[in-house]
Amino acid sequence: MNAPSILHSTPMRDRVSDSEWQLRVDTALCYRLMHKHGWSDMIYNHITTRLPDEPEHFLINAYGLHYSEITASSLYKIDHDGEVILAPDTHYGINRAGYIIHSAVHAARPDVNAVIHTHTRAGTAVSSMRCGLLPLSLAAMRLGGRIGYHDCEGTVVDLAERESIRRDLCDHQALILRNHGLLTCGPNIMETFNLQYSLETACQVQVDTLACGTEIVLPPPDVVERTGHLFRSNIRRAYGVMEWEALTRMMNKEDPSFRD
Repeated sequence: MNAPSILHSTPMRDRVSDSEWQLRVDTALCYRLMHKHGWSDMIYNHITTRLPDEPEHFLINAYGLHYSEITASSLYKIDHDGEVILAPDTHYGINRAGYIIHSAVHAARPDVNAVIHTHTRAGTAVSSMRCGLLPLSLAAMRLGGRIGYHDCEGTVVDLAERESIRRDLCDHQALILRNHGLLTCGPNIMETFNLQYSLETACQVQVDTLACGTEIVLPPPDVVERTGHLFRSNIRRAYGVMEWEALTRMMNKEDPSFRD
């Protein structure tokens, strides 16, 4: 998708509501955190967040900016059909594959307000394993088997793939795209990033463990289920919200430019 030819002189902060600006800041922060943890892929992949007062619109990165460059002002606002509602001042457009994957989730799941998709080395490795994600760690058991699997259909350029993505994600908060990567989603960017952190960690542990070439120990199914149950947001606390405060403080000290 091409970028609009008209650039604006009015700062983005003055063109949006307070709630949208806060969402932009949090979304930009998430991009920076993904880069900090080594989970970005040059200019590829996407993080999207649904507008709190505009459920048909979501924020997405400009295709051409590195995750380390993303700011609150550099995000596009688009609708589920890929139409640009509000554009940043950039000559970059929107990546079609990102729009297809993320719009599939946002349109089908009104309970989902944030979606993260990655192509990390460990995540892609696990996506290529017939066994899928194994409950080798607490990070993996957090999902408690509540994860979908989507067979590879090649580079995501066909709008028709949105239907199979919706079907395979079902009501889960995580999806492994076979031979491709990982996807997580949740009610907000804080909880979604936290879940992504667990899923990425679980994949790294699995790759490391299987590489050892020794016999592995798997916990009993009831332990996996009980552990996953305790991580649900309505059981003890919403994992990711309290952590987000600490992560925000850290990034404010290191590089607060994501707020621009």
